[in-house]
Amino acid sequence: MSVSAVTGVSPSSAANDSRTGPVRTPKQVLGQEDFLKILSVQFQQQDPMKPMEDTAFIAQMAQFTSLEQMTQLRKDQQMLTANAYLGRNVTVQDENGKPVTGLVSALDNSGKELALIIGDKSYPLSAVKRIEPATPSTNTPPPTTQTPAA
Repeated sequence: MSVSAVTGVSPSSAANDSRTGPVRTPKQVLGQEDFLKILSVQFQQQDPMKPMEDTAFIAQMAQFTSLEQMTQLRKDQQMLTANAYLGRNVTVQDENGKPVTGLVSALDNSGKELALIIGDKSYPLSAVKRIEPATPSTNTPPPTTQTPAA
């Protein structure tokens, strides 16, 4: 009896193989939406003759509330951190990986992630690489001198 050779498939070729479909990348952290999905599936799949006990439901709701509070706390901490950058010279890494240094003039909380406004561009808070005090010339307008009226 003859045995033919078995060839292995490398992960990179498996990702490109049209038969396997898209490669799923697992999440490392579950969020609020994930918790709600799990809870709703539990309600849909439970046996109507043996509903979830009150204590289990209360415990899950407490976990959900705790998750929501931790999420809000994280957002508040990011805002406090970013607020400390206002009026300071900050070096950030742009989308091309190049450093950009400038004075933080504002914060933008309208997107998915809190952003610092440097010049006319916004950069995510996570891109900060260096923080320095602003030089007096960039932080305050130059003093003006007044001549006495004659």
